[in-house]
Amino acid sequence: MAEWKERKLPEPVARDVDITRDLGLNPSKIVAVTGFRRVGKTWLVLHAVRHLLERFSRTDVVYINFEDERIPQRAGFLSELLPAIKQAYGRLPKYLFLDELHVMPDWSRWLRRVYDTEDIRLCVTGSSSKVSSHELPTELRGRALERTLHPLSYREYLRFSGDELPSSSSLAGYLAYGGMPEVVLMPAERKLDVLQEYLRTLIRRDIAERYRIKNEESLSAVVRLLLNSTYFSISKTYHSLKSMQYEVGKSTVQRYLEYLEDAYFLRSLFVLSPKVKHQMQTSRKVYVVDNGFIAAGSVAFSRNTARLLENAVLMELVRRLGPDDRVNFWRNYNGKEVDFVVRRSDLLKELIQSCAEVSNPETLARELSGLKAAAKELGGEAGMTVVTMDEEGERKVAGRVVRMVPAWKWLMSG
Repeated sequence: MAEWKERKLPEPVARDVDITRDLGLNPSKIVAVTGFRRVGKTWLVLHAVRHLLERFSRTDVVYINFEDERIPQRAGFLSELLPAIKQAYGRLPKYLFLDELHVMPDWSRWLRRVYDTEDIRLCVTGSSSKVSSHELPTELRGRALERTLHPLSYREYLRFSGDELPSSSSLAGYLAYGGMPEVVLMPAERKLDVLQEYLRTLIRRDIAERYRIKNEESLSAVVRLLLNSTYFSISKTYHSLKSMQYEVGKSTVQRYLEYLEDAYFLRSLFVLSPKVKHQMQTSRKVYVVDNGFIAAGSVAFSRNTARLLENAVLMELVRRLGPDDRVNFWRNYNGKEVDFVVRRSDLLKELIQSCAEVSNPETLARELSGLKAAAKELGGEAGMTVVTMDEEGERKVAGRVVRMVPAWKWLMSG
């Protein structure tokens, strides 16, 4: 406790997400900041702490990191926490920030009790979906407000890297190495090393240790397969692992996928189809939380611009999604495809293609043909957009306008 009084707080670069208003809501809510490891959750919280310390003392605003190795992850520790704070400071705090609280036993029941019985504003962070609104424990439903933090958007990337305006070179760097804050600030020769260390930490600490997986090599192999492919199916991955001499069953592959999604590392899209059988039999498309991991996990690092652009577009869409929004991909039985179909409830909002090679007439024709087929089958008057590397303008497809938008402009428009 004494250490917190003396701790010097960093001066973080402002993010587009701000939780200071959330902490002042009446009636109060538990503010839950979620997201992948190292995306800046702690810095976001400390930014809010700095703001509060302009009005309150450090006995009123207390921050605790539960990944500190000195904190024992044992039952009963949380019950002792508030009495220990009161003994150290003479009173309970007005604001209590609890970083990675979900690693502690019975954390949700303790948090509910504190919320119900004490006049303390609470903020928790978590790199597991157990803290998210989708999987929040029953006792916290309706009492928590989730704010998901992602890697840097392109706008934030420019702010962190010191670039005032978008440019082709900054976009290339963003697509290739992503937006993990620490990586953005690293010199170019260190970026891949840091990203690969993040991958090792994800595999060993966030998944293998958390879920007590003994066969860490098979888990690592699944991650490599995912990073080197766009489509994913349990059966295909199982057979690939078998050919690589890994003794892993299909149910284990399914669990690995769930663990990776639970850690916010992976996002998979199902095909949009009214037929459940078609949806389940069609391979999913897989995307990773940050483009940098594609480079870090590739068998041979190459600038696959089409893959990088598509991944960046999906992750930007995820940042923009409202609570009632959904994203799928669409494909018909003739193989025509649309990368992203955005819906709000059951209303079709937009059809989006990611196309890095608009200059190739065959490629552009394929992308426009997919939009035409999807618009005809799905109906409605949804907007149609092709995100390109540099082309801007409009095309006509079946009498409807398709916007051609350069990636830098589309990424900055959210």
